[in-house]
Parts: sequence; structure tokens; C-alpha cells
Amino acid sequence: QVQLVESGGGLVQPGGSLRLSCTASGIILSAYTMHWYRQGPEQQRELIANIFSDGHSNYADSVKGRFTISRDDAKNTMYLQMNNLEAEDTAVYYCNTVWNSRDLWGQGAQVTVSS
Repeated sequence: QVQLVESGGGLVQPGGSLRLSCTASGIILSAYTMHWYRQGPEQQRELIANIFSDGHSNYADSVKGRFTISRDDAKNTMYLQMNNLEAEDTAVYYCNTVWNSRDLWGQGAQVTVSS
């Protein structure tokens, strides 16, 4: 079964850090361009970072310098390290790739930044 499974969300205070994980099964994650999206309350889903098969990465301006996308090929897992979190980062975070010409999504991980 081809799927992406996320973990690592939670509640954190402003200025804190969290790391999200996205573990793939049924596909070799490193062969695909992988994405992290997020969707805040009453907002559209937003692409915030991606990592290409060669390891190159891109970031949205809203997270650049604070978030880092990475990949552990031995674990077939992608990560999103989130530092210096702000209230505006509160959202459900999704990992994504295009597999067999269709979008493949993780189940989502809630991140809440609040004091």
C-alpha cells in the first residue's frame, strides 16, 4: 500500500521548535519531489517547502530561515524542522508528492503555537 504517514505535531509556545516527520511506504521517497504544505484556520492550503530528488530545497518566504526540510533515505522519511515558531504558524501540516500522476497526501499533523 502506497501511503505517507506524518508524526510530530503538537502544542508549542512562541519561539519554540518542533520537528515533523513524513514516512513513506510503497514508494522510494528519494525518487520523488516531496512537499510540505500547511493549512491554517479559514485559510487555503499553502506550499511552504519542497525537496527534490537531488536534495535541493526551496522555501516559501513565510518560513525561510526558520524551517528546514530534509530527508533520511535510509529511513525513507522526510522531516520539517521548525524553529522560532510564531502564532501564525498554527496550522495542519501535510506532506505530499505526486505519485502515478495523482496527489498523494499524508493524514495531516496539527501544529498549534500558543502561550
